[in-house]
Amino acid sequence: MSSLNPVFLLPGALRERGAAIAEGLRASVTLGVGQFCTKPGLVFGVHGPEFDRFRETLAAQLAAVAPATMLHAGISESYHEGLARATGVPGVRELARSRQAPDPARTQGEAVVLATDVAGFRAHPELAEEVFGPFALLIAAADLAELEAVASGLEGQLTATVHATADDLAGAGALLRHLERRAGRLIVNGFPTGVEVSPAMNHGGPYPATTDVRFTSVGTAALQRFVRPVCYQNFAAAQLPPALQDANPLGLWRLVNEKLTRDAVGPVR
Repeated sequence: MSSLNPVFLLPGALRERGAAIAEGLRASVTLGVGQFCTKPGLVFGVHGPEFDRFRETLAAQLAAVAPATMLHAGISESYHEGLARATGVPGVRELARSRQAPDPARTQGEAVVLATDVAGFRAHPELAEEVFGPFALLIAAADLAELEAVASGLEGQLTATVHATADDLAGAGALLRHLERRAGRLIVNGFPTGVEVSPAMNHGGPYPATTDVRFTSVGTAALQRFVRPVCYQNFAAAQLPPALQDANPLGLWRLVNEKLTRDAVGPVR
């Protein structure tokens, strides 16, 4: 579907480790030529010297990223159409672009980072449309209250990330509550492009990130997307599917009387 995977950079975190955050964000934005559905596309920060230094650092790093071949010509064309749309919005300025020009014959995409402020972002809804590729838009807010307000207006997302110190987080409760309602996966002091396949992972979110917020496409819970529950009552063992037979001929892990086991079992009481 679609996800912008917003990242919120709070002042204390930028003050303590702005350069490291910029390096991590560069890697996350350009991983796989930006063709991950969890790629960060929107980056919010509070206007001030910390955010200014961060923008300069990120711009220098992204300019050094060489263009690379995208999955196919259609994705490359859509990416450049999205770039043209975003760069044409009033109040948006280009911070950096790969110094090396992309080769259209190789369907390459170059890294691009643009900047605007919250007022410009709100005034132009097209900036909240996904640009699928190695692109990010940096958005400056006046203060934490403005960050909270813009977070409350975002559409559904796969992920939402906050970089913060303990002191930042102490005052960011409202921001986190807004993000809980708008993303299926919340990250603190990390980057969203790494997805661990585990029972705890959720790779879904409110529309338009996915069509149904209750389901995930990664982790053990992803099985629910592809199965239909069937209850077998009072069946003889021979008529049951092998996975449900008391002898457990397939040796599966099964939940029996609320306990996970691979043992053969007697009749469930």
